[in-house]
Amino acid sequence: MLSVDQALSQEDGIGIGRKGTINSPYILRAPYWTVDTLFYVIPKGTQDINFLYAIFQRVNWKKYDESTGVPSLSKQTINAVEVTTPTQAEQELIGTMFKQLDNLIAVNQRKLDLLKEQKKGYLQKMFPKNGAKVPELRFAGFADAWEERKLGDLGSVAMNKRIFKEQTSDVGDIPFYKIGTFGGTPDAFISRDIFEEYKSKYQYPEVGDILISASGSIGRTVVYRGDDEYFQDSNIVWLKHDQQLDNSFLKQFYSIVKWQGLEGSTIKRLYNKNILETKITLPSPEEQAQLGSFFKQLDNTIALHQRKLDLLKEQKKGFLQNMFV
Repeated sequence: MLSVDQALSQEDGIGIGRKGTINSPYILRAPYWTVDTLFYVIPKGTQDINFLYAIFQRVNWKKYDESTGVPSLSKQTINAVEVTTPTQAEQELIGTMFKQLDNLIAVNQRKLDLLKEQKKGYLQKMFPKNGAKVPELRFAGFADAWEERKLGDLGSVAMNKRIFKEQTSDVGDIPFYKIGTFGGTPDAFISRDIFEEYKSKYQYPEVGDILISASGSIGRTVVYRGDDEYFQDSNIVWLKHDQQLDNSFLKQFYSIVKWQGLEGSTIKRLYNKNILETKITLPSPEEQAQLGSFFKQLDNTIALHQRKLDLLKEQKKGFLQNMFV
């Protein structure tokens, strides 16, 4: 069905890593000189290259890893993999379908990347930089200088009361988010009795508060939506503040913030002092709200495109599983 080479070719083929990244094949267009970490797989006879590419994506190449160190494949291993193929006509139909699906995924990926770049540009222009008191770009009707403050002047760091391991279980009423599951799927739960008691007696976020990861991937944020859930103390915190701060504005500030005391540091933890000493430049509450609303709409558009892209990738994964023997 194929031959494996590492030389210049006049035929299109499939590139697959022989060392390092072995699980991400892609189509190579001739002429192409492969590097020593790549195999160039050429279809034999009339095999359809798009169909072959789909097969290569379906194979779990990590299962054929021949090394205990850097993942590696050999010609012999690749050639020994057995696959079942239909007629040439059916190959071409399947290959064309996957090519069209790949093109659709690529188009949506470019749209998503463009939106993210646009947001990055807006953040650079709509927040003051380099000690400036006004941004390069702002909404009509606002002309006052922004005011530099410290987050500690505007609020205090809050966190949930500590939950001990023996108070958690694998199933339960209330999701308990640890730093490893923050923003994802919980793997621990607490009882409703503990939740109701701690929520009533101790600190608990209000709807709209911006929760921050204080360890691991420092500075990741999740907006608290009001669900019954609990968060790991000291690793997941939020700024408890008054009406001087708009949360939708604060969320965007967190995406560009330079935490005080962390720049150039090897410390992988955000302490309360780092948060409270961090400087923020503020416009009026009205301008904060308008900026926050603008970026919220942009974030929603980005999230919509991300979901569409994820759905397309899941559809492709399903087709790869169900359209081959």
